[in-house]
Amino acid sequence: MGIGSGIALVVIGAILVFAINVDTGGYVNLDMIGYILMAAGVLVFLISLVLVMRRRQTDSVARTTVDPATGDRVTRRSVSDNDPIV
Repeated sequence: MGIGSGIALVVIGAILVFAINVDTGGYVNLDMIGYILMAAGVLVFLISLVLVMRRRQTDSVARTTVDPATGDRVTRRSVSDNDPIV
């Protein structure tokens, strides 16, 4: 969701800067608002990308035992994910 929000902010900011040419009487500078929205969009996009790409922590455990009935070695592997579900 953050990646899409960042892209949307960049697009809205670019529209305000490059596509809209409206005189607001000096009260509001639409170009400055557009540049601020584009900068905020890039920041949101990068933060979201870092959070998505971070490495997950996993623990892998292997236990080897001998089956008493057949005498074969039995290996059991389990993997647990320590990353909380958000």
